[in-house]
Amino acid sequence: MVDLLVQGLLLGGLYALFALGQSLLFGVMRLTNTAQGDFIVLGAFAAIALAGAWAVHPFVIGLALLPLAFAAGYALQRGVLNRTLGKDPLPSLVVTFGLGVVIQNGLLQAFSADPRSLESGGLATASVALGGHAAGVLPLLIFGLAVAATAGLQWLSTRTATGRRFRAVSDDREAAELMGVDARHVYALATGTAFALVVVAGVLQAVRTTVSPADGPLLLLFAFEAVIIGGMGSFWGTLAGAILLGVTQQLGAWLDPGWGIWAGHIAFLAVLVLRPQGLWPKTRG
Repeated sequence: MVDLLVQGLLLGGLYALFALGQSLLFGVMRLTNTAQGDFIVLGAFAAIALAGAWAVHPFVIGLALLPLAFAAGYALQRGVLNRTLGKDPLPSLVVTFGLGVVIQNGLLQAFSADPRSLESGGLATASVALGGHAAGVLPLLIFGLAVAATAGLQWLSTRTATGRRFRAVSDDREAAELMGVDARHVYALATGTAFALVVVAGVLQAVRTTVSPADGPLLLLFAFEAVIIGGMGSFWGTLAGAILLGVTQQLGAWLDPGWGIWAGHIAFLAVLVLRPQGLWPKTRG
């Protein structure tokens, strides 16, 4: 049972990386990015393509992709997504859904439907002993990055001038603009940050297992469930929701190999029924 809980905890770290960008976008501009999973897969395949040209560690490739991802997110928000924002959420949902379709078909054309992965030089199979139990080095690293990313986003949101602008446009865009805040620029900064997290998640997913162009919707589902369980816009809530989702899936798989993902869906539905605002909804401070 201890092993199950540890493995669920570590799996939750990966789900948190899938979901933190989604949580940021919703918290700042109430935008639900339905292409989140496809962008994660795109980041993974970008790293795989670079790995074929550069004989370096995948983490070096990930670091090289971070500024490109931030720039791409910033440009996408300024050029496309800002035009879809408003009281009606449908336009942004339709646009991001269309982007997901384009990404999936583009990856199929470029890489075919074959699953691929990133070679990590044995990191994916290395393990360490923790109190008589074994844990993988890569899952531990992923969990540590998830906690660091969550703490970093919370610090950014509550302790920096950029974070204050995030909160200002989230609370009242018109009032913030009257005070001289450029909401379009702030939204673009949030999307650029979210895309940097997406690349991190994509690289780690490709190192941990295989990825294929059709994986996006499933990764989106895990991200969405983690955000809803934790509470929309709450970074620590997203991490906690992802951990709960990971533990529930591991317990379900322990009961029956076919029940893993299904058990996570049941936990998600239970939260929707009993506490639709999430277990740890967004708070200020």
